[in-house]
Order: sequence, then structure tokens, then C-alpha cells
Amino acid sequence: MEIDIAANINAVRQKIAVAAAKSQRAPDSIKLLAVTKTVSPLYIGKAIDAGILMFGENYVREAKEKIAVIEKNVRWHMIGHLQTNKAKYAVRLFDYIHSVDRIDLARELDKKAGTTGRKINILVEVNVSGEKTKNGIPAYAAVSLIKNISRLENLSVGGLMTMAPYSTNPEDARPYFKALRNLRDTIINEGITNINMEELSMGMTDDFEIAIEEGATIVRIGRAIFGERR
Repeated sequence: MEIDIAANINAVRQKIAVAAAKSQRAPDSIKLLAVTKTVSPLYIGKAIDAGILMFGENYVREAKEKIAVIEKNVRWHMIGHLQTNKAKYAVRLFDYIHSVDRIDLARELDKKAGTTGRKINILVEVNVSGEKTKNGIPAYAAVSLIKNISRLENLSVGGLMTMAPYSTNPEDARPYFKALRNLRDTIINEGITNINMEELSMGMTDDFEIAIEEGATIVRIGRAIFGERR
């Protein structure tokens, strides 16, 4: 059965609007990032035709192959764990990197970005839940990391990213999204220079409405747009 990507995107946008209204926010304050892990360029093209301009990839190699054939003016986000030795590719492929969670990676990204003449937008990934299976810096160490990254001239810190533990009940994710928002507020109150805490990248297909209610500015949606992974 053919997936109606345009209809799926419309349905997601409607849910975003409802969640935004519930929390007295404007729908256009929430950015829809389509997650395209294992998604073919054909389906990505259909999403572009339906108005999607931001795409998230988990792996550098897979992203490189797709970016090479999709020539339209869209923005690519790295949302998966990034190995330090892939930094030289990441700074050339991506407009935004959501998964910076350690200073050695940040320094390598800064070094490689310096060779390209680009200033790279990044988010700091925080493991709010403390799950050992998840990447991200522990919440208690995030302020120190951001202070160190703020001194790197080729990186621009734009906010935070997290992933809530899996649950069949979306409400279970609320405390983790609230914790990330509170951490963002704490960082703002630190008065760190050369950073911008505008973005909260949190919420996926199963819990994005709760994330919006708790302040998400970027929601990362894959399955609700493209169906189950192949």
C-alpha cells in the first residue's frame, strides 16, 4: 500500500497546531523535522513537495548518499550519535548537529569547521533520563560542557536536545521534557556568553504532542510521516 506522505504531514501539522494551542503557543513556533533514517530519496522528494524543509539523519554515510542526489534547497540535521572521526564530514554535510555531548567532539567539530569557513550550529544532547543505553551528557554536567563549548569560535550553541525513554503512554515522557526545559532555563540564568538557548529538540512520533506542551521548538518525526522503517 502506497504511503500518502502529504496526508501524513498534514495530519502531523494539525496535531502540532492542537498541541500548540493547548499550551498557548503559535503553531509556527514549532519546527517539524522529518527523520529520514532508511527513507529513500523518492519519499524525501515527496516530503519536500509537501512543504518539509528540514530533514534529520542518524548516520553520516547514509546522509552523504542522499544529500548528493537531493539538490533542492533544504536543511539537513544530524540527530544520531556522532563519532569524533566523522566530524570532518559532518561539518560539510549538515546545517545543524543535535548530538554534541562531549568536549572532545565539540573541539574536533570546531577544528574541522574552521577549515571550511563555516560556523556550525549545534545542540547539546542531554541524557535527562540517565538511561545507560542512551547517548547524551548527564544533566548535572551540561552547564560545564556548554561553558567550555562557548569558547569555541566556530560553533554556535543553539539549545538542547533529548530523547525520552520509550513508553506506550506518552504522558510518561512529560517529566523528561519538563526537565530539559528547566535545564535550559538554568543555563540561561548562568549568563553564558556566545550561546543561544532558543531551541529545545525533543519529541518524536509517539510523544511529540507532550513535548510541545512542555516547550519543544523542534519535533523529530519519522514514522508518522514515512510509515514503519523498511
